[in-house]
Amino acid sequence: MTRDASISRSVLSDQVKDRLLQAILDGRYPPGARIVETRVARELGTSQAPVREALRDLEALGVVETTAFRGARVRRLSADELLEAFAVRAQLESLAARLAIPRLAESDLDELDGLIREMREAADDGDVHAEAVADAAFHGRLVELSGNTTLQRVWRTLEPYSRTYITIVAPGADRRALADHHLPVLEALRRGDPDLVTDVLRRHFDDAAAVIARSAAEPTAAGDDRAPGPVPATAAAALQDATARAHRRAPAPALAAAERSS
Repeated sequence: MTRDASISRSVLSDQVKDRLLQAILDGRYPPGARIVETRVARELGTSQAPVREALRDLEALGVVETTAFRGARVRRLSADELLEAFAVRAQLESLAARLAIPRLAESDLDELDGLIREMREAADDGDVHAEAVADAAFHGRLVELSGNTTLQRVWRTLEPYSRTYITIVAPGADRRALADHHLPVLEALRRGDPDLVTDVLRRHFDDAAAVIARSAAEPTAAGDDRAPGPVPATAAAALQDATARAHRRAPAPALAAAERSS
């Protein structure tokens, strides 16, 4: 095989991987669903080789699992994996928000506000998938606004975990409350306070982790309230305690150093 042919196949494999990952995130391949190489190759008009390579890459990301004689399936992410991913995301998105604040325009804040409205509308309609998509878009846009391409690349590897969180919450959860928990994040960004937005984002992920932990620990308990606590009528009210705590501490050294070097 020539070098040019090798590069061409590698590029094609990346394209197939992106298409498959999007199909998984969009719910076309739900957890446990088989991904048949021949079928994907036929649908995308390619040979099986780039599909096989794409599946290996997705397996490395933890999205797909391959077993002998059964082929590839979309993995069901465990609560432990989600909790680990949320710990990492809290750090990544806190840094992203700090980097984004000096760059934010009013139109950016309006865009984030619009995504919260999409979450709330999806929650009211009972559309779990649409809420998960809007939730991931909100966090993804926040990371993009940092202007740090390395940070964006690392965050994207965790996107499947981001969307899975919404879909594993118990059916009785208050999904409107899940959407409204993004309001304090937006308000902190509007205030342009790096310490405050870091504190609010960490609380946001702490709340999400608590939901996952309760859902895993008591999957069938009657009357289990697995939604985060109620959100005050205004985002500003939700920030009162966070503001006091954020202003009592300096930014983490690693974050400050990263900001200075950006």
